[in-house]
Amino acid sequence: MTVKIYDTTLRDGTQAEDFNLQLEDKLKIAQKLDELGVHYIEGGWPGSNPKDIQFFERIRNFHLKNARIAAFGSTHHPRNLPQNDRNLNALLEAGAEVITIFGKSWDLHVKDALNISLERNLEIIYDSLSYLRPHVKELFYDAEHFFDGFKRNPEYALATIKRAIEAGADCIILCDTNGGTLPHEIPEIISVIKDRFKGISWGIHAHNDAESAVANTLIAVKLGADQVQGTINGVGERCGNANLCSVIPALKLKMGIDCVSDEQLSKLTSLSRFVTELLNIPHPKYLPYVGRSAFAHKGGVHASAVKRNPNTYEHIPPEKVGNSRRILVSELSGKGTILSKAKEYGLSLNDVDIKNILQHLKELENQGFQFDVAEASFKLMMHRTCGLLPHYFKLLTYRVRDYNTLEGRPIAEAEIWVEVKGEARHAMSLGQGPVNALDRALRKAIEGFYPSLKEMSLIDYRVRVLPGILGTEAKIRVLIESKDRQCSWRTVGVSHDILEASLQALVDSIIYKLFKDNIEGLYDGS
Repeated sequence: MTVKIYDTTLRDGTQAEDFNLQLEDKLKIAQKLDELGVHYIEGGWPGSNPKDIQFFERIRNFHLKNARIAAFGSTHHPRNLPQNDRNLNALLEAGAEVITIFGKSWDLHVKDALNISLERNLEIIYDSLSYLRPHVKELFYDAEHFFDGFKRNPEYALATIKRAIEAGADCIILCDTNGGTLPHEIPEIISVIKDRFKGISWGIHAHNDAESAVANTLIAVKLGADQVQGTINGVGERCGNANLCSVIPALKLKMGIDCVSDEQLSKLTSLSRFVTELLNIPHPKYLPYVGRSAFAHKGGVHASAVKRNPNTYEHIPPEKVGNSRRILVSELSGKGTILSKAKEYGLSLNDVDIKNILQHLKELENQGFQFDVAEASFKLMMHRTCGLLPHYFKLLTYRVRDYNTLEGRPIAEAEIWVEVKGEARHAMSLGQGPVNALDRALRKAIEGFYPSLKEMSLIDYRVRVLPGILGTEAKIRVLIESKDRQCSWRTVGVSHDILEASLQALVDSIIYKLFKDNIEGLYDGS
């Protein structure tokens, strides 16, 4: 059985809230999708905006190895003839090998949205596809709102499919546009399609408003779908589309359908994260298959079992999708978890070391520290507890002042004293807020000793009020994510004072950068 993967991240995905791609971003993602092995990349709607027109002009110069580029648009306007319709002609001018157009399958939309007769809608579907057919290698028809239309007026929904087939569509894509169809409804509706139109090529385009898009897609494939449409990370309008990062490995690893090669599948996680990186948004850690937590084990029993046999708590080997196993640390951790992390870090621990680490871990987490989301801080804590962490600098004291400028704009000034390699250093800096000012002042004080810190930057800063004490006396947990040219890492700080908690996390982030880069430092007692 062959199933073609049709990606619409660059078109349907960009309809998601807070999801905006520049032209260069779209071109970069298209190249990554081609490397993944998807069969079709929907580049956009060339009749809707200049950026999509430019995309189709530029993508012609790229030599894609696996994917065909598809242009997307609608059937012609009810008052136009196909040959005079701006939208249809823009599709042809885009020069794509594949054209996908959508039409109305739900009589509600025909009457209330288009405000035309049911018969006129059938003419529009047929005439639009007939006009495009001679000019394109592959022609797909998206039957918009098909499942809702079928449930309200099945004979009319089927009539729209019939006209699309008669006009020469190569594949009919059944769309759950509102995303409300549940998995148990799919087989009955599909069985009618297969009985009425024997031997046709068909696919599915599912939205996720009822959290069923992936399930509906996989059921459709089981029933014979030739094509599946979706987006990377499931992005899309409202609640999104079927998530191809879940669909593709399910097809390949669970259903035995070679939609991509093993090598291509191993690039899935990096592509998923590449897309969110371009958008400058955090990667959703709980995504199946590709999320950072997808193969993370926190409980001591789980971690111990996975160490002996990964199949005990993992449904697939993480490396098959380019992900990796992570053993987390928490108050649930036992000796097995600590030993596993020590092996990962290259540490040789004795029983006293393990006892001290576990005791220190439980004390810190009782204070509000959380290390499963700040592994860099945990790595430092393990080495520090064992006396194996170099001493890079010592924070002596600090002071922060807030001012208001004549223009009414607030600004912060931080003053800091540190000891670095036996020298006392003092620095002051202004910043956009007290945390930014502290970060700048600390760097100013020590960058002369550690020039590699210039390539490090802060990419995420989160504050959470911890439960227990209400109001302004509550403890604060600060989580900071930093990065350099090689990787990113997270550190944590906890205090009743938000600046103190922030500074703890900032100091750890800098120490971790120096430690991971094997920068020379002193050892306590040396």
